[in-house]
Amino acid sequence: MRRAGMSLLDPTLWSGRIFTGLWHPATQTREVINPATGERLGIAGLASTMDVTAAAEHAEQARGTWAQVAASYRAALLRRAGDLFSEHQDAIVGWLVSESGSTQAKAKAEVAAAAQTCHEAAALANSPYGEVIRSGQPRLSLTRRIPAGVIGVITPFNMPLALAIRAVAPALALGNAVLLKPDARTAVSGGVVLAQIFAAAGLRKGLLQVLAGDAAVGAAIIDHPLVRVVSFTGSPQAGRHVAERGGRLLKRVMLELGGNNALVVFDDTDIDRAVRAGAFSSFLHQGQVCMAAGRHLVHESIYGEYVAKLAEFADSLIVGDPSHNDVALGPLIDVRQRDRVHHLVEASVKAGAKLVTGGTFDALFYRPTVLAEPAEPTEAYREEVFGPVAPVRAFSTVSEAAKLVADNETGLAVSILTADVGKAMTLADRVPAGMVHINDPTIDHEPQAPFGGFGLSGNGWRAGGLSDLDAYTETQWLTIRPELAKVTL
Repeated sequence: MRRAGMSLLDPTLWSGRIFTGLWHPATQTREVINPATGERLGIAGLASTMDVTAAAEHAEQARGTWAQVAASYRAALLRRAGDLFSEHQDAIVGWLVSESGSTQAKAKAEVAAAAQTCHEAAALANSPYGEVIRSGQPRLSLTRRIPAGVIGVITPFNMPLALAIRAVAPALALGNAVLLKPDARTAVSGGVVLAQIFAAAGLRKGLLQVLAGDAAVGAAIIDHPLVRVVSFTGSPQAGRHVAERGGRLLKRVMLELGGNNALVVFDDTDIDRAVRAGAFSSFLHQGQVCMAAGRHLVHESIYGEYVAKLAEFADSLIVGDPSHNDVALGPLIDVRQRDRVHHLVEASVKAGAKLVTGGTFDALFYRPTVLAEPAEPTEAYREEVFGPVAPVRAFSTVSEAAKLVADNETGLAVSILTADVGKAMTLADRVPAGMVHINDPTIDHEPQAPFGGFGLSGNGWRAGGLSDLDAYTETQWLTIRPELAKVTL
């Protein structure tokens, strides 16, 4: 299987290997499988806990000199990396499509986001990194940002490139070294791609190491004393374990844990546009997006029409091998995820939800599904499905909508669709969410904007923009006197 730009991602370079600045043989391997076809794409090298120890020590040695180089040098390297993502777009898109089940459009958007994230990180490298503060003594008193050290980055399968680069790029730009553990199911698009891009950009050996592996490898990264900051993206259940493990060691742990997001549709909006926004929010990448809408809350006066039109639109979507341009939904990542999605749909129907459309699958291809929810919410409504399922429930007033939005332990994204921006702002003031979008879908992100949620969606960390300064640096107080202070006991 040949792709444009294959030289950068040629499997002979990385097959059966891990990356510690150079590719070297791994003690364990895993087949890279196309979930749409079952085709074997290659053999990924998996790291061991011993590899983590060696990688952390290597990273610690490399980061000292990296932190001392001019910020302009680090910025230039990040810009080169951003340009390389764009230059090798076709090859990277090919791997995102074949390895993660991404559609062509989603994969291209992910590569574009990776390039933009690198350019934003380049700007971050040259941003003001401290402030002069007043002192009651005759001296200069100031704060300054210094690199945190070795950063552990643990990422999931669903947006393997975007979710890795959003931590790797700013961490490197600010003078840190990174140990990256991508999900083993997307070891190429979430790991090999970054290793090869940054090596081609000229990153010094040891500053980025890619260690795909199992939970034991992730635990070893968290536990290693040289790793001072951990960035984790995954489920709330796994996030709790990461937080507990890191907390015992007094490490900074940054958690992005997804959410069961709400899309609120008022009766004064354009219903056809609202349906498309709703479908995009629930069905993009088969619903395997942390920002996906898991709850459609629709004003009672248009509820029936919205449900019917959303189902009609869902029926029109082509589900299949995403290597074909006309496909709107590809496969779920594996059998385990497909079976979980189907269980939630079946349990919800048994509990009283009306299956309007979907609810069927062929291999890993799950049809986009619309559920009309009863008064008492079902499992698919209450839980983050991580599949192409849109539960729809009616509301009557702004107060009821606010109550329904808040009736969930997660708080990542809320979308409010209405022609009355004042009404939308009233609702926005009453919902617990890290991101609120008025007349945009729930799935929306820009690298320069802060990303994160409340409740079980995370622990207060924000990724993106100046928030990355807080994430990947320490604040140091520095005082300077023109001569030695005179002190007495």
